[in-house]
Amino acid sequence: MAGDRRTVVDPARSLALLWRTREPVSRGARPPLSVDRIVRQGIDIADAEGLDAVTMRRVGEALGVGTMSVYTYVPGKTELVNVMVDTVYAETARPADLTGWRVRLEQIARENWALYRRHPWLLRAETARPVLGPHLLAKYDYELTAVDGIGLTDVEMDGVLTLLLGHVRSAARAAVDQSELERETGLTEGQWWQAHAPWLELFAAGGGYPTAARVGTAAGQAYGAAYSPEHAFEFGLHRVLDGIAVVVADRPGGHERPTRE
Repeated sequence: MAGDRRTVVDPARSLALLWRTREPVSRGARPPLSVDRIVRQGIDIADAEGLDAVTMRRVGEALGVGTMSVYTYVPGKTELVNVMVDTVYAETARPADLTGWRVRLEQIARENWALYRRHPWLLRAETARPVLGPHLLAKYDYELTAVDGIGLTDVEMDGVLTLLLGHVRSAARAAVDQSELERETGLTEGQWWQAHAPWLELFAAGGGYPTAARVGTAAGQAYGAAYSPEHAFEFGLHRVLDGIAVVVADRPGGHERPTRE
């Protein structure tokens, strides 16, 4: 979890929280306090103000209860953010009627792109050690079915998802960085580009970098900015799918399979 990666959590207690195998009975709070209410409040705060704004005290204040009441349900911020991550994973749409692995993977990429745009804090909260909650597993299972039965090994199926979602995450992080720069500087990307583009053309062309001047100017005119996360997402998505198509075609018996009901 972002914030303090050195925090060590008790796996048994963390998983019990994620899977809701045991939960204290609410006493006194109206409406009754619960893990779900605490997590939803944490998500609302993170969406509005970022992950650093999420503290046990802040969540308690927003819910109208004391900090210790929050600790009764959730051991700490690390565990809280873990459940927040697993909870928002449930938001991705999972239609069962899409035909073709490429169509299915594209839908998965777009759902994850939209998820990061709704919850930018998720980019900081995710780590290489996944949150093994029910919504993560449901999401992973659904996404794997996009390439199940088309000739890939199980490890290759996992690798395809890692490649695809890694691309989505990279483009989404650039989009968040761009938004933060606009907020911090008070300049939109278009305004920044209008102020700097003439100097790029002047220095790059005059300094013996004609290719950089030509391509940089063309890209800037196309994006209205120095960089477009949306274009990077779209262009990269189709190139990733093209690469996966080469792998599938190279596998003996690589083929489509009927969409799982």
